[in-house]
Parts: sequence; C-alpha cells; structure tokens
Amino acid sequence: MVQQISDELRARLDSLPTSPGVYLMKDSRGQVIYVGKAVNLRSRVRSYFQSSAQHTDKTRRLVAEVATLEWIIVPTEVDALILENTLIKRYQPRFNVMLKDDKSYPFIKIHWQDDFPKVSVTRQVQRDGAGYYGPYTSAFAVRQTLESLRRVFPYLTCNREITGRDPRACLYYDIKLCAGPCIGAVGREEYREIVQGLADFLEGKSDEAIQALEARMRSAARALQFERAALYRDQIKLARRLVERQQVLAPTPIDQDVVAFARDEGGDETCFQVFTVRRGRLIGRESFVLPRTAGDDPAELLASFLGQFYDTAAALPPTVLVPVPPADQRVIAQWLTQKRQAQTGDDTPVEVRTPDAASEHDAMRLATENAVEMLRTLRAVRQADKSKQVLALQELQQALGLDAPPGRIECFDISTLQGTHTVGSMVVFAEGTPRKSDYRRFKIRGRGAQGEPDDYAAMREMLRRRFRRAVEPDQADPGAKGRSQDAVWTLLPDLVIVDGGKGQLGVAVEVLKEFDLLGNVPVVGLAKQREEIFLPGRSDPICLPAGSEGLFLVQRIRDEAHRFAITYHRETRRKAGVTSELQKVPGIGPKRRQALLKAFGSVDAIREASVEQLAAVEGMTLKAAQALKEHLA
Repeated sequence: MVQQISDELRARLDSLPTSPGVYLMKDSRGQVIYVGKAVNLRSRVRSYFQSSAQHTDKTRRLVAEVATLEWIIVPTEVDALILENTLIKRYQPRFNVMLKDDKSYPFIKIHWQDDFPKVSVTRQVQRDGAGYYGPYTSAFAVRQTLESLRRVFPYLTCNREITGRDPRACLYYDIKLCAGPCIGAVGREEYREIVQGLADFLEGKSDEAIQALEARMRSAARALQFERAALYRDQIKLARRLVERQQVLAPTPIDQDVVAFARDEGGDETCFQVFTVRRGRLIGRESFVLPRTAGDDPAELLASFLGQFYDTAAALPPTVLVPVPPADQRVIAQWLTQKRQAQTGDDTPVEVRTPDAASEHDAMRLATENAVEMLRTLRAVRQADKSKQVLALQELQQALGLDAPPGRIECFDISTLQGTHTVGSMVVFAEGTPRKSDYRRFKIRGRGAQGEPDDYAAMREMLRRRFRRAVEPDQADPGAKGRSQDAVWTLLPDLVIVDGGKGQLGVAVEVLKEFDLLGNVPVVGLAKQREEIFLPGRSDPICLPAGSEGLFLVQRIRDEAHRFAITYHRETRRKAGVTSELQKVPGIGPKRRQALLKAFGSVDAIREASVEQLAAVEGMTLKAAQALKEHLA
C-alpha cells in the first residue's frame, strides 16, 4: 500500500467492510471530494491506495488529497447506485463527473391534477399527479418545443380560476393559442382531450394525436360548427408538418433511447448525445457536455452519465442503446427496470446494450456524429469568444490607463432588503471569462452608524475581509461563504470593480489604503444607471463607447456580481424561514437543522425525503428522522 497516508486513514482502510455500499472521500478541510459506489467496499476503496501503473493522473490527484473517508452500507448494488446519485447531487464533489454544477434541468409539466390542466416549465419533478416530460438541456429548448405544439394544442398557462363564465378571454384566445375554457368556449372534457393530444405528441404518439383531431373535426362538421371544424383542419395540417420533421430512425415503431458520446482529443471534455426515439421516430435530441473528463475510463464515464441522466428522467423506454458496455451494466439495467416499473407499472426488463440491428447502428452513428459536431461547434464559438475577450481587455486597459490588460478582475456587490439578511458577493473573471471556482460570498455581520443598515459599511466589511486574507493568509475568515483557507484569497486582482458610484469607490480606496494595496491593485466604481466608471482622484467619469467589447465585458461582470449576490440573499432569507419552521420539531437542534438544510435546502425537499434519506444526514438518527417526518407530514 502507498506509505504516504495518515494513521487515521490507514485505520479506516483496514476497517472497511466487504458489503455493498457508497464511500465518501474527504480532504483535509473535511469537504467531500469524491463519491463512489462498490459491490465490495473493502476491495474497491483499498484499490485506490495500491501502487499501480493503471491509475490515471486524475485518480492519483484524488488519492493525494484524500485525508479521511466514510462509507454507508446498503442492502443491494441498486441501492448503492441510487444513494451514490443522491450524494453526488448533494455534495457536488469536484472529482466526480457531473452534468451540471448547481442546477437541475427543465421539464415540461402538465398539471393533470387540475380540472383544467395548465402547462408549465419546472425544474422539480414531484409525485403530485402531474405529467413530466424531459429533461431538456435548456429552457430555450423547452420554449421551442412548446411554441411549436401550442399552435396545434392550445393549452392554458394562466393562473385564473376556470369557471367558464368569465366575461372575456385573454389575448392568447384571440390569437388561437388558448382554447378559451375560461369563457366556456370548450368544456372540461374537450379541453382535457386537447391537452391529452399534447401529451401524446410529447410521448411520440403523434398518430393517435392526429387521429383524435380528425375525429373532433368530423364531429364539429356534423354539428354544423364549420368554423370550429376549420380550426381543427388547420391544426391537423400543422401537426402533420411537425411529424414530417421527425426523422424515422427505426423500421418498426419501437421506443428506445440512443446514447452516444464523443471526446475532445487533447482537451478535457466529453459531449453526450441522447436521441429520444418513440414509435421509431426521433422526437427529441439533447446534448450534454461534461468537463474534466481527461483520462476517465469510457465505461466508467458512460455509467456515471447514465446514472445522473436517468435519475431525473421523466420517462424511460424499454431499450437504451449505448456505444460501449457501461461499468456495472447489469446494476444499471436493474435500476432502470425498477424506475420504469414505478412510472408505468410495466415490469418488462429494461435493456442496456450496444446496437444489434443495422438501423440501430445507423442511429448510433448519427448520434455520435452529432456529438462530434457539438464539440467542434463549441471549439469554434470559444475561439471567436476568445478574440472578443482579448479586444475587451485591451479596451479596458486603454480606457482605465492600466499598465497591462487586466487578466484577473474581481467585482463586489451588496444585496439587502430593508437592511435584513445583508450579504455580499465577489465574482472573478479571468482573461475575460467567469472563473466560478473563485467566486466567494459574504454574510455581512456589522451595521452602520447608530445601528442602521449601511451599504457603505457592508462594502467596507466585505472588502476588509477579502483583502485581509490576501496580506494575512493565516487568518481564517469564518464569515466568508466559500473555502476560507485556499490560494484564491492570496491572489491579488489586476482590477477591482465595486458596484456603485463615488461613494462605494471611496470605501474601496479606504480599504486598499488600510492594507497598503492601493498602488498595487487598481480599483474603479461602476454606477448603475449610465454605466459610468469612476476612478480614484478623478471627478469626471469614464464612459466606454456604446457597443464596445469593453463595455459589454464590464456590464457582464457587474450583472454576474448582482446575480450572485441576489441568489445568495434569497437563499439566506429562505433558510431563515426554513430554520424557524424546523425549530418547532422536537429533537431537531441547531446542528441537525444546519445539516438538514445543507443536505436538502428547503422544507419542501425535507418533507419529500424518505425516513432513510433523513436518517443518512450527518448527526441524524432513525428516531429523529421518524419524528421529523411525522411533524412535517
């Protein structure tokens, strides 16, 4: 075994069980840096610490940072897969491959639990009786899909109570994008038939949807409702055009997903393509780019993607085609079978396999070509963006009189609501692009004069805490929300931007003087209204030319700082409300509340969690989890 490990870690390795389970590797700060699953925990985890030429550079870096580890025993391999996905989403470990850092994917939601179901977009899939379709890689993809289908199936999006007796409908009814149940233009059953047609189309049942429209057209014609019959006729034409756009990928009406991937040669990214084939037609295509995958084993990478993608998928087909057999292929197939049975009641085993028939090979080849093209397009876009970034930094250098283009720019902003839950944000742009790993956020502890809220005092406190860490790196800052003991704090920016005019700039100058940094760190203030840039010792502001790359960059940095601050402020207010509700639960003290909030983020998420998931939270017991579940039921 590798000798450079602590006695504590060695003892933990020696005490590993041989059961199936999930393991969590932590660094010296106690942060989870990797989550994995294993059929045999002892064999799998100890293999990381064996001297082996088979280890990739990524694995060697991981092992070098591991200070301690924990594990959770589960009954079966499928349970291990499920728990692994849950913990990856909870901890966001930086050595795991993740689809997204901090966001879930959007779904189309049909509110079937309502008499008159509306259609919305959501990022949370719940067991509430609604129908969910997705996931989609972006809200733009969802809007494109719905815009096309709404002309055929005019559905509700408003929140008004539907009685059928409203004096007039909204504009959407006039432009034929809503069937008008609010004014009684259609009744409950007819409206639900319209929405069912939308659902059929999203599920690939386009033939059934068109047949239902044709039946309604004939019924309207027999009742001499020729205007309505003409409307159905036009909708049928639009529906058939949509069907014509759907490429036929299989000679028989089969349902399957085609998952392909391409790797950036010499780069660090992998692009996955998921083709959704229903009734033999390609009804959807989604692209996912995974960063930091250099050196990863293709089978392990594919298994990780399948686990995360299908963990939130709203619908599962009976067959998933893959280019190579994934790691733990049998376990993944068993897990997907269980999920599909829960969704549809069909216990037919889900197949996860490589292509067999010629049409399947053709579909896989097409999906792979799309993945390759996506990577090529990304490279081209980034190259174009890089040219713009260079120009923007050169324009800032010239306008602000800097010695060199500012390679590292830090922007600071304050967010508060009537003086409550005041927070600050620090965003970092390196070479003109966001470096989110260096973002930091601050919970403001102090107040202004006479105890009144003071944005200047808040800015002063935040800047002091940031730059004290630069000149006194050994002094921890427990109030900084982010990694307080790392190299980010010791890096001095090439330019500091404070969101605000002369007043906030004066505060920044005062702080930089306090730490003897004013001559080394250029600082400017950015006014909100007219994008004026104020420099120390200069009364007149600088206005960058409208449409210039320099102005676009400054605006983008300022907007990002504002977004980051607002997001943290909302989170702080939400958690304050959550904390007050959790305080009512017997046996849930401050430490358990903090652990629950860290794990789930909201009371709704805690309420939806199972007793087992609650009990798995650090510091919780089965008894406390059961009490919490009963209280929130």
